[in-house]
Amino acid sequence: MKEKCIRTCMGCNEKKTKNELIRIVKRDNTIVIDKTGKLQARGAYICKRLSCVEKLKKNKRIKKAFQINEVPEELCCELEKYIKESNFDK
Repeated sequence: MKEKCIRTCMGCNEKKTKNELIRIVKRDNTIVIDKTGKLQARGAYICKRLSCVEKLKKNKRIKKAFQINEVPEELCCELEKYIKESNFDK
């Protein structure tokens, strides 16, 4: 039986399976949402909850994961929009 891949949310620090999380990747010096989960790039994960996006704005884990100075505001807006449109946060 195949083991499920466990990842940690950068917002709440909870461990969950990959399909319970949203993958964010750094490609060509920009950070984007990996909706397929298969982009070839450095990845990090966040829960499908708006509260975790808020925590992501405040904490510095994404800065360390991608070695950047600031969390792009457009990334947080895009994440919030994606979560709301997909009805993940109920």
